[in-house]
Amino acid sequence: MSKSSKTVSDACQSWLKTCQRNELERSTMKAYRSHVRIHIEPKIGDLLLAELSRGDIRDFMDDLLDGDVSRAQVKKIMVSLRAILTEAVEREWASHNVATEVKLKRSSRADGKRVDVPTKAEIRTIIAKAPASHRAMFITAIFTGMRISELRGLTWGAIDFDRRVIQVRQRADEYCEIGLPKSRAGTREIPMAPTVFEELWEWKANAPESKLDLVFPNSVGKVQNYSNIYNRVFKPMLVKEGIVDDKGEAKFDIHALRPAAASLFIEQRWNPKKIQTLLGHASITMTMDVYGHLFENAEEDVSMFEKLDAELMAA
Repeated sequence: MSKSSKTVSDACQSWLKTCQRNELERSTMKAYRSHVRIHIEPKIGDLLLAELSRGDIRDFMDDLLDGDVSRAQVKKIMVSLRAILTEAVEREWASHNVATEVKLKRSSRADGKRVDVPTKAEIRTIIAKAPASHRAMFITAIFTGMRISELRGLTWGAIDFDRRVIQVRQRADEYCEIGLPKSRAGTREIPMAPTVFEELWEWKANAPESKLDLVFPNSVGKVQNYSNIYNRVFKPMLVKEGIVDDKGEAKFDIHALRPAAASLFIEQRWNPKKIQTLLGHASITMTMDVYGHLFENAEEDVSMFEKLDAELMAA
């Protein structure tokens, strides 16, 4: 097949093979294959790379949005498409990557819903009512902001009780396989609050044995499955304690413990850059995009403007 007859589909398959060769995590490969199989190939797979235009990319993106694909998902699909076309450029199947010139315009409304954050009363209830089997895990999540995948992959060797810090070095994916953190920023040290220190110290004496040295293993010492933690422990706990939505369903999933931590950090007026580091975000932009609204305080803003007014007019 000549270079001029290569299609977007050819580039997709080449890119997937490259990703596989680079030994990306199974969950990442699953997402990439889904982007290709469900969205990219059916819509533009047969287009010739040599003739692909910015208009084609814009039409593709608009089709996704018109087809009720969420803006967040469209962003992810576009990241994959740009990587696919970069592969095509590197193989000289295309002269340049036209997708880099097409951006998803900001919606007049906020993208998706704001992150649901448990109230302080709900956080206290979770701490007080968490079953002994998962109390230490939930408390660590609330006070550190660690991802549930990072907690599932946490080892005792990464907890320095002398220095009172937790070292995030790895995570467990949806297949319960251990791998590196989501990004370089994910590798970090998080100080332990006194409550976390005490809970983990006590838990160390009672935790199931684990040949993997896991802090929060399942009953046979292996990585806990996320669904099991949510469906068998977290969800029933919330329902029992009345932390439910208007349909009587659990109000949050376990991932809500991360924004719960972020809200506590922000309430303490910690520097946003420090919060970015603690949460393991790759950039301060990500932190502000996700949690920026939690920094807002209308009453404080009024006071700030009153002070500005008074100081200026007094002069």
